Amino acid sequence: MSTTTPKTKSHASGRKPDHDNMLRDFFVDELKDIYWAEQHLVKTLPKMEKAATTKELKNAFSDHLEVTKTHVERLEKAFDIIGEKAVAKKCDAMAGITQEGQEIIGDTEEGTATRDVGLILAAQKVEHYEISTYGGLAQLATTLGLKEVADILKDTLTEEKEADSTLTKIARNDVNYEAEEEPAKG
Repeated sequence: MSTTTPKTKSHASGRKPDHDNMLRDFFVDELKDIYWAEQHLVKTLPKMEKAATTKELKNAFSDHLEVTKTHVERLEKAFDIIGEKAVAKKCDAMAGITQEGQEIIGDTEEGTATRDVGLILAAQKVEHYEISTYGGLAQLATTLGLKEVADILKDTLTEEKEADSTLTKIARNDVNYEAEEEPAKG
């Protein structure tokens, strides 16, 4: 029979967060991963905007570029709060998703709604990756007693969900139907 006191599950009790444990190390490593991903998207979004056909999709990519720059700044603030240097670690998942987006551009005809359908699909894969990452990181920050960092990550999570919703609306309202009307090649 154990006589140890169970660990509290809430840092709201005033328990000081442990700054030297495997979970914190994992958390920092994952912050580095999403930091790389966001920086990579700052370079990728202008290419997606240029490849898009419809003004609405071009605008969505342009607007999200500015939001993504804010995400980079927030991550830098999160690193600062936890006393870590903001260092990016290559995110293989994001590299793969954005590579797939480049392939869609190469595999579709310029100026077509079908290309826009492909770009929306690729962008939504990015958003869903970011939504899952920010959701998980926000929860880890809460677990680690890093409320201010959790709040920062939740703000970004909300914006990623909004971006995904915008892409869905563009697809649902016009682009998918326009692509359906395009004749097959060859």
